[in-house]
Amino acid sequence: MDGSVGAYDAVVLAGGAARRFGGATDKVALEVDGTALLDRVLAGCAGARTTVVVGPARPTRRPVDWVREQPPGGGPVAAVAAALPSVTADRVLLLAGDLPFFGPSTADTLLRMLDGDEGGDSGADPDAPVDAAVLVDAGGRDQPLAAAYRTAPLRAALAELGDPAGLPLRRLVGGLTTRRIADADGASLDCDTWDDLEAARARAHARDHVPRDK
Repeated sequence: MDGSVGAYDAVVLAGGAARRFGGATDKVALEVDGTALLDRVLAGCAGARTTVVVGPARPTRRPVDWVREQPPGGGPVAAVAAALPSVTADRVLLLAGDLPFFGPSTADTLLRMLDGDEGGDSGADPDAPVDAAVLVDAGGRDQPLAAAYRTAPLRAALAELGDPAGLPLRRLVGGLTTRRIADADGASLDCDTWDDLEAARARAHARDHVPRDK
């Protein structure tokens, strides 16, 4: 647990069909800079008290709890429904399993935003806790799978939906009071296509091979 931000849990969604990778590819097992996408996300939320990964069990570099959405492939809301019974902390990170640049500093920022300790645009008291803290990408789109949530409002929103299978994530989180922050570091960038993956590999390579001043 990272004492600087207090206790939290993490839920990582890793059960997608990867249709834009041809469907037969285990997307989160693909590597960027020698590390599987899933392991890169797990490193970013390593301070979590409990980490729940939704999807088929795979080898990972650190221990996690595995659950499966019902039905398998039932979508993100079904995945959240499967994971929440294992969440005991008051705050939870909700993350996609294919975020190659989501790191611990972003996790800390989201959790601090949730508690009103960071800036952002929520439409609410800037110093007050909110229900959600969400990264906003360069196109101005909320990224609800690169976000922190208060567990109780998330559970309440889920209970109002009925059968979660096939529902879009906005049905679950759209009504939550949300603080938003611009994703200046690209932490919410995901890998939905082979082109995305190659771009991530190029970025990681460039970042790790910055010429040093002589």
